[in-house]
Amino acid sequence: MAVGDLKTDKGVKDLDAYLAERSYVEGWQASQADVAVLEALGEAPSPSNPHVLRWYNHIKSYDLKILPGEKKAPSVLGSTTSAAPPSDKPADDEDDIDLFGSDEEDDAEAAKVREERLKAYAEKKSQKPAVIAKSSIVIDVKPWDDTTDMKAMEESVRSITMDGLIWGASKLVPVGYGIHKLQIMCVVEDDKVSVEHLIELIQEFDSVVQSADIAAFNKI
Repeated sequence: MAVGDLKTDKGVKDLDAYLAERSYVEGWQASQADVAVLEALGEAPSPSNPHVLRWYNHIKSYDLKILPGEKKAPSVLGSTTSAAPPSDKPADDEDDIDLFGSDEEDDAEAAKVREERLKAYAEKKSQKPAVIAKSSIVIDVKPWDDTTDMKAMEESVRSITMDGLIWGASKLVPVGYGIHKLQIMCVVEDDKVSVEHLIELIQEFDSVVQSADIAAFNKI
């Protein structure tokens, strides 16, 4: 399906339909493609577009600058986004500092210039914020049989809260004989959340959960 101008009600509704069965604009993890569509959208959607609202709040929880990929929406979204205008501000790149200058005569003045540049480089490095390592995970949660209350199962899983854990989208996936499994996404901070411990916590809801397994695991 083609998604129209996100500045119009129709375009937002098209995007809502597009995200009804997707957690992200493309792929299994947040990327710069989501950032491109987020910027094109501009502001939080109304509750009348629940899938867009869910996606919007989830993407806003990330540090957008560190998401992977190219800031470009997939072709199926048409011309919903446009490239950000070039900034007049020089890029914050380590390569913009020439540590050793040109091949000038190695005299006292040249040594002083090199020392000043090295000092500026060290100060710039010290001011850069530490990158928080995160992972995007898809978990399969299987019920005992077709009589299991899947809504109660999902509520139980989402009741698990801890610092560094954010639950995302979910869906029911048929596995046969009228039985469905719950497939749910989450983002964790690697230093704060043990994935093995999270799986153990889910399996403690043994009245509705038969087993829980990792279906996909991606570093962000």
